[in-house]
Amino acid sequence: MGSSRMAKLVSTVAVAGLATTVFAAGGGPAGAGGTNRGNVNGSLELGQLASQTGPLSNIVQSLTTPVTMAVDEINAGGGVLGKPVTYTLADDATDPNVASESLEGLLEDSKVDAIMGPTSSGITLNIIDEVRRRNVLMCSGSNTSAELSTTDSRGFYFRTTPSDRLQGPALGKLVLKDSRKKVGILARRDTYGLGLASSVKKTLENGHARVVADVSYDPDATSFDREVQKVVDKKPDAVIVLGFESDGSDIVRTLIAKGLSPQQFPIYTADGMRTNAFPTLLDPNNPAAATGLKGTSPATQPAGVQHPFLDAFNATGIDPIYSSFYYDCTILTALAAEKAKSDDPSKMKKVFAANTKGKEQCTTFADCKRLLDAGKSISYQGASAAFKHMNKFGTFEPNAGVYEVWTFDETGRDVTAPPETQIRIG
Repeated sequence: MGSSRMAKLVSTVAVAGLATTVFAAGGGPAGAGGTNRGNVNGSLELGQLASQTGPLSNIVQSLTTPVTMAVDEINAGGGVLGKPVTYTLADDATDPNVASESLEGLLEDSKVDAIMGPTSSGITLNIIDEVRRRNVLMCSGSNTSAELSTTDSRGFYFRTTPSDRLQGPALGKLVLKDSRKKVGILARRDTYGLGLASSVKKTLENGHARVVADVSYDPDATSFDREVQKVVDKKPDAVIVLGFESDGSDIVRTLIAKGLSPQQFPIYTADGMRTNAFPTLLDPNNPAAATGLKGTSPATQPAGVQHPFLDAFNATGIDPIYSSFYYDCTILTALAAEKAKSDDPSKMKKVFAANTKGKEQCTTFADCKRLLDAGKSISYQGASAAFKHMNKFGTFEPNAGVYEVWTFDETGRDVTAPPETQIRIG
């Protein structure tokens, strides 16, 4: 399907250089896998699949900047295995075909050992067989689908963000706390929307609320009038919309046209619609149209977590959605190579989680590396969570999650509620 553009950023202790590589699609079948790509060479080479284009491109800086910041920190701390870490960025476009092509480029052209991303759970589920077959480690800071909790990756897949099997209960608890009793759900028909809808519905019903309408929709449809009307006809006292910014804004706009605006009627959502572009997509002439919309998302800074990355990233002015999770993915991947004393993904995967469970606590790459060099076991205290205590990191994902409550204000900016309103699950 044509060619895709890959921006390659190689960061060293002294400088960061930018180069652009174009690779052709359809280069024939993949290699035999394992370590035949020539990537096990004592140098950690990181790739990232992120939505530079497509429906999630508005948050791409939130996902890529923390990775480059982590790479700079790692290289300033002496690199991994005594060598600078390299980093290559490729577009996943939230599109399976583009993502597959970009994955092939990362594996064959850049010969990466590990991949940060991809952005969406659906893309991960689409490429996980290839990741498993090609023995490449992958860590995403933005995948939340519950389906990934039971997907077999042969141990090559990790995520630092908690599963929607945890966010669903958090969102359900928020709705129950607001005393909603008759709830309608509108969910995009994919692993994100359907997975969230299932878990939030269970929480609502366990809390003695009724789900009077549970409607899924095709996010690529040109009209959502029929689906929205099904929910409106049931006369709910609140509606939950589980979508991304583009289709989600279309759904909310349709609700408004039917007399249910978020200023007068309770509309809830989750992390997929928490972008700065959402209010403009909803109404380009009135950013206040989104005022009152309320939702949950994985906490960018769980109460009690202190980490130098958080202040450093806040200084960039970039929306921090998922940013700390991607930073932690990158640091944990580098520490896995240090602990394994190898850039072989088959060895790195065996020790990845161990660095969240050891005896000696550390927060920066340099401090953690120093402890590993001294033969100590470490408990990395991340920017997104104190994994050993707060997020109970399992074999490849957190077994607990902390969720913040947020709303849109009259200027169209999302506002995070105070830390004491955070909802912990697990």
